Amino acid sequence: METTSARLRTPGAAGAAGIAFAVLLGAAIVLMRIAIPSSDGADAAVAPGDRWAVRTALEIVPFAGIFFLWFMGALRAHAGEAEDRFVSTVFLGSGIVFVAALFVAAAAAGTVLQDGTDTEFGRHYAYTVLTTYAMRMAAVFVFATSTIGRRLGIFPRPLALLGYVTGLVLLVVGSGVPWSELILPAWALVVGLYIVRVGIR
Repeated sequence: METTSARLRTPGAAGAAGIAFAVLLGAAIVLMRIAIPSSDGADAAVAPGDRWAVRTALEIVPFAGIFFLWFMGALRAHAGEAEDRFVSTVFLGSGIVFVAALFVAAAAAGTVLQDGTDTEFGRHYAYTVLTTYAMRMAAVFVFATSTIGRRLGIFPRPLALLGYVTGLVLLVVGSGVPWSELILPAWALVVGLYIVRVGIR
């Protein structure tokens, strides 16, 4: 009875965590883009008056990562024994690497801003980790999530298709298009709202 009850609460947890992750990461990305509006953030120094936006974004990132892990764990717990071992391994691995890369990028950016310093190497490192590695791992996670959701009947066909398109954009576009990073929290928000409204059966 306890196991059944826990399973019944999983959809709500997954949906709420997905929405929280989407809002927090979206806010962090917007704040970063306000401070660094250039198409190539690695070459754009942060103006002294905009450092507050970067610092606020860096304070938000850890909480976004926590909610992402909750979102990932709740989805995986619900799939249970029915999930495909190969796809679930990709799902778990890409999610963990995404969070790790997100934290590394945030830590590097925080080091750059420490004591008012703003080095070119630090900017390039943080920007590359975020846009090249973190976002591409996010693409793999979105692909795996959409595949699991479609195979188990958790996601309807349009939502799974949205996931594949989102993953493709994250994988191909990368840092070439400013604000393209927002497609990840937008996808997570749609998935979270769908789970909260419809539930997972």
